[in-house]
Amino acid sequence: MDLGLKDKVIIVTGGSKGIGNGICTELAKEGAIPVIVGRNRENVLDAVKKIEENGGKASHAFAELTDPAQCKSAVENIVQEFGRIDGLVNNAGVNDGIGLENGNYEAFLESINRNLTHYYLMAHHALPMLKESKGAIVNIGSKTAVTGQGGTSAYAAANGGRNALTREWAVELLPYGIRVNAVIVAECYTPLYDRWIKTFPEPEKKLNEITRRIPLENRMTTAVEIADMVIFLLSNKSSHTTGQLIYVDGGYTHLDRALD
Repeated sequence: MDLGLKDKVIIVTGGSKGIGNGICTELAKEGAIPVIVGRNRENVLDAVKKIEENGGKASHAFAELTDPAQCKSAVENIVQEFGRIDGLVNNAGVNDGIGLENGNYEAFLESINRNLTHYYLMAHHALPMLKESKGAIVNIGSKTAVTGQGGTSAYAAANGGRNALTREWAVELLPYGIRVNAVIVAECYTPLYDRWIKTFPEPEKKLNEITRRIPLENRMTTAVEIADMVIFLLSNKSSHTTGQLIYVDGGYTHLDRALD
């Protein structure tokens, strides 16, 4: 199916690794031009190189996303290079484990800036170009509670904020024909997830406990499966879909656990 994304310029924050990289790879296969925004120059350039080696197009802009000035500069550089922005995927973030008992004011705010504030900043600065292209925004969210995992107050607040912004922006941007949706991730085996699972005394046992609770096929969602939904939401094939929180998780969040 031709999704009509050829030569569309799509910003993807955190696009050099994990889910973000899966999104960029699949976008390139559709003929789009993913623009990877991140702070690690080596990882970003390596991701762009791999896409190009596989026959795709890609670009980049370096930014520490917790720095408002760098977010603004990254968008300005993209506009200078391409003269357009057709879509934005807010993806970058990490569950940094800042809880109520083990956290503090400074750490909480730092986590919010790391996981939420740049969603607003990137959308704010990209908006003039998105209005011209009638582009789309996709926010990547997360189910925060994992079996046996606690201490995620800041990350939970950030994800609640992502969901709220998705609905709010969908309403605010209706006059411009800009669609805004969120893809909610539950269990996807990324490098960050691998790092987390290895913090348990018996990582393999813990992983099996989680995967057996995923109703559809008792397996993790793949980065490609998440990317496919993101790409669909960026395309005009989803032209009447906005303000939605879409769970790509094999039924993990909503299906009755009694299915076990």
